[in-house]
Amino acid sequence: MGALWRPSPNCGPRRGGARPDMIVLHYTAMADAEAALARLCDPGAEVSAHYLVARDGRLFHLVDEAARAWHAGAGRWGDVTDVNSRSIGIELDNPGDRPFSAPLMTTLEALLREVMARRAVPPERVIGHSDMAPGRKGDPGRRFDWRRLARQGLAVWPAPGQGGRPDTGAFRAAAARFGYGADWPAETVLDAFRLRFRPHASGPLEAADMAAAEDLARRFPVDRGGAGA
Repeated sequence: MGALWRPSPNCGPRRGGARPDMIVLHYTAMADAEAALARLCDPGAEVSAHYLVARDGRLFHLVDEAARAWHAGAGRWGDVTDVNSRSIGIELDNPGDRPFSAPLMTTLEALLREVMARRAVPPERVIGHSDMAPGRKGDPGRRFDWRRLARQGLAVWPAPGQGGRPDTGAFRAAAARFGYGADWPAETVLDAFRLRFRPHASGPLEAADMAAAEDLARRFPVDRGGAGA
């Protein structure tokens, strides 16, 4: 697909010979794509991504996929703590408080298909910034349509089911098998899990949270370890 090359200086080699096997989605939280481009290409900002998708559907390529972009920061997914070295970062032109535009979603879907095929990234390894850095980051946020991606095999979604009695320990264990840090506070994990899979839920742990976490853990247990972990 046609991408506009806007090289960012904010990148470096992937550490320890790591290869990208994950994709992390972000929102820019800025006024428009031009403002985001200026920041992502500013050496002083020390932040970047491999791609930026504008709300009008334009695609900008900022960092070569072979290089390590600076988009994820501190956090982890499964046993991977250097997420930047193991991932492709995609920024989405959205301030964070409104739906994502149709042109943006169409371009994103085409980009995901290409990157996932090229890098052999399975759907369960397409995550949000909030998944790997809960409590610190909330993007791509409650307005992002994860279920739409899952219908196309570009992400995952829990199957409908009846959960058992809410049990914090069991929920944490299931969430950890899916990828959320095993040592993170239960409340932080629940908030991040709901942000993605139950964006309208609130209050204490519910049976629906249990059912969703247990289904995801059973079908998509995280691949722990590996190069660059």
